[in-house]
Amino acid sequence: MEDGFDTYLAIGLFSLCTLEHRHPAKVRTRPHLTGENPFNHRRLQMIKTIQFNLNDKPLSIEVDKERTLLWVLRTDLGLTGAKFGCGEGLCGACTVLVDDEAVPACQISIGSVAGSEVKTIEGLARNGQLHPIQRAFIKYDALQCGFCTPGMILKAYSLLVSNPKPTRDQIISGMDDNLCRCGAHLRIVQAIQTASEELKGGRP
Repeated sequence: MEDGFDTYLAIGLFSLCTLEHRHPAKVRTRPHLTGENPFNHRRLQMIKTIQFNLNDKPLSIEVDKERTLLWVLRTDLGLTGAKFGCGEGLCGACTVLVDDEAVPACQISIGSVAGSEVKTIEGLARNGQLHPIQRAFIKYDALQCGFCTPGMILKAYSLLVSNPKPTRDQIISGMDDNLCRCGAHLRIVQAIQTASEELKGGRP
């Protein structure tokens, strides 16, 4: 049994050596490991310096301009409030604000926000004080697992920018694209109504 295995191993090693001798390029040439990848030049061409304001502070970052905003925020900048949910822009978990408009960060490139104002949940509080929308979410316990909460709050912010005094039906309609798998929708609506009243029709 051992002799048979040794013979099999020897044949295998001989075959590998023969393959390397006959076709050295097939064995030794691995562009993706040696840096000879033909796509490397194209990738270098896509690296750009992107400048925008992030959470009220100017930011300049060198990055592939086609990368999604979501992954630049999470992996490059360490801002993990925006969550990866469906990856299709249908659940709202990755919602951020771009010029006060709620957008799914998984669907837009970092290059597309150049020159814009970007706000994540990490930048909503002011001087250590929670935003009225955040306080209202806490007051009504408008969350459970919390996965959707950052996106919900920022979507509510965008809603109140465009409509400072929304009716209940307008809130429901405006928040329709953000999903809560825990079923806290009624409490979320209450929280947004309360935040609207506290803001008294002013800017969020």
